[in-house]
Amino acid sequence: MPSLRAHLKSEAIHRSHRHFISPQGDTGMPLKVSEYFGSHTFDFRKSDRISPQLKKQLLECSVTGTPLTKEIAEQVADVVTEWAIGLGATHFCHWFQPLTGGTAEKHDAFLDIKDGKAIERLSASQLMQGEPDASSFPSGGSRSTFEARGYTSWDMSSPMFIIDTMPGKTLCIPTAFVSYHGDALDVKTPLLRSIDALSKAAVQFCHLTGEKDVEHVMATCGCEQEYFLVDRTYFFSRPDLVMTGRTLLGASTSKHQQLEDHYFGAIPERVRHFMEELNTELYKQGIPAKTQHNEVAPGQFEIAPIFEEGNIAADHNQLMMALIKNVARRHHFEALLHEKPFSQINGSGKHLNWSMATDTGLNLLEPGNEPHTNHRFLCCVAVILEALKRHGDALRMSIAGHGNDHRLGANEAPPSIISAFIGENLDNIFSSMLAGEEFCPRAAAMLDMGVSNLAKLKKDNTDRNRTSPFAFTGNKFEFRAVGSSQPVGFPLSILNAAVAEVLHDTNHEIKTRLDEGKDIEQALKEVTLHWLKQSKQVIFNGDGYSQEWVQEAEKRGLPNLKDSVESYALFSKEGALSFLTNLNVYSEQELKTRHKVLLKKYLTSRTIEFSTLKDMVYQRVVPAAIAYKKQLSSSIKRANACGLDATVEERIHQKVAQALTTLVDKIDMLDELTSQLSDEIGESAQLISSKLLPLSEEVAEVCNTIESTLPESMWSLPKYYDMLFIN
Repeated sequence: MPSLRAHLKSEAIHRSHRHFISPQGDTGMPLKVSEYFGSHTFDFRKSDRISPQLKKQLLECSVTGTPLTKEIAEQVADVVTEWAIGLGATHFCHWFQPLTGGTAEKHDAFLDIKDGKAIERLSASQLMQGEPDASSFPSGGSRSTFEARGYTSWDMSSPMFIIDTMPGKTLCIPTAFVSYHGDALDVKTPLLRSIDALSKAAVQFCHLTGEKDVEHVMATCGCEQEYFLVDRTYFFSRPDLVMTGRTLLGASTSKHQQLEDHYFGAIPERVRHFMEELNTELYKQGIPAKTQHNEVAPGQFEIAPIFEEGNIAADHNQLMMALIKNVARRHHFEALLHEKPFSQINGSGKHLNWSMATDTGLNLLEPGNEPHTNHRFLCCVAVILEALKRHGDALRMSIAGHGNDHRLGANEAPPSIISAFIGENLDNIFSSMLAGEEFCPRAAAMLDMGVSNLAKLKKDNTDRNRTSPFAFTGNKFEFRAVGSSQPVGFPLSILNAAVAEVLHDTNHEIKTRLDEGKDIEQALKEVTLHWLKQSKQVIFNGDGYSQEWVQEAEKRGLPNLKDSVESYALFSKEGALSFLTNLNVYSEQELKTRHKVLLKKYLTSRTIEFSTLKDMVYQRVVPAAIAYKKQLSSSIKRANACGLDATVEERIHQKVAQALTTLVDKIDMLDELTSQLSDEIGESAQLISSKLLPLSEEVAEVCNTIESTLPESMWSLPKYYDMLFIN
């Protein structure tokens, strides 16, 4: 009889492609993307259903914080209801981002009863405020179970959108989520505060440097998203993928990514069908997906959007992750967003491209043609370097997580040491400033390939450095260390706040020099030099993977927080996160809440992994190894009875027997250590990090030896070969 694995493989190989029809117009011809982009979103700032007077009132509420009156909200609710129902929506929900790492939504029908008759209605109060059960979401023990009340509040700066839940549709209203006492229990609220803090400091900076018309400065970002696709038949046959999002054991294939032939290679046909439908869904939601390609590892892919305002980009990334998973299932794929679904090959990240843009259209990180004379730009870069020097440990903490612990520092992702790559040109400019010398720019270099029918290429001012966690890439910084499954709002809030703090100090330094009678150009030069002298140790343009850099970073005094448990200790370090409370981005209580929530999530996630690993060992690996031992014993016995040589069988039998004994011993040790976990979350997390996790990896190595030794027909779990190459 064919094995289960053989059946699954045949099913995956012969799976037919999902037939997807792109949006069509009245004539039956496919619509251009521009004709349906944002068709499932409602943004009062762009809607032609909202009167100019109402838009003005809403903008005043959104930008200045003027209270939103019930009368204004009622007008919006009526318009939104008509629009949503016209697209087939039957329900609405407040869509928010609790501290689970995902999103939450409670659907209510538009149905209402008036004068005994059924009507469709969304009231002003339902638009403005909701009341989910706050006790059922992570709160770090800041609330008792019986204290259930919490509030969601409409975020006017982020467009509403409709999701197709099949067979119905739901209007989603982006909201913040706070406790009964107003403590932020979500990702969005502190992010919005950090955006305000950055804007205030940056607006003042712009005014001081001559940009008097600037009224608002936005943190802009684009979140590149990496993911793996695995056929769902394999996914549901792997308990570890279902329970934890990653493979807890699995022997590597002889060929994976060594030949570097998957990166930017031809996208498999079935995956192209998935990507086409995904892009369509993203465009309906107004998400400007731009780039898609094969990533480095087999079965791995990436999608990247155009830059947006920080808050909207954070919302869109959460929605993008949900759509990737939902659309993948329609094509009988499972999308894996875990940072390290497969060992020994590249994991997945989410590069956070970040800059600052004014409401007048100025990118503060745009160097221009002569960056050495663009003193505002140079000062902004120096400000960011100082922010990294002061709060690199906080930025490292913001991207910590049990999944990212498997990825950071490997030859695929930035190291745990937060440093900045600024490129050769900027480095030369800053070196000249520090040496008190005049910078002499070189003419733009051209690349001539020596072929007449190829255009000559103009070289960029700087190369790229994929080993840097925080790299300047032309007119923005790229925070490359963010994990693929992580909500981008948390690290973005820390980054915004860190830069805002230094900008406040910068404004003071500039004003002091202006009061002394210096012109703005001289003031900017001096302040830039001031920050460079203090923060030059965070600049590193070399190989971040090298051991030499680890040693050099230690000499420079840069923190090297190797895992999540070390990173989370920052919450307890006096003064380490005071800049967040000083800027009112987080309260003391909100930081305590996040500390406990993050530790509890780490502890719970690892405990699930250990339990799942033990079950897989006893239910899959041990029975298979025993069955093979029995088969070998029988073969040896028959050979001996016939006087034949059974040396090979005996050697294999001994190898399996030794591995099996070692495996059971290690699982017993894992059980014993797991029993020592206590209610003291901090101590338990330390025990997991220092002993349990390394032991679980030793268990996986023994399992991999057994997998590699057993015949194909005796191994029931889908192998790496099956999952990575059949798509």
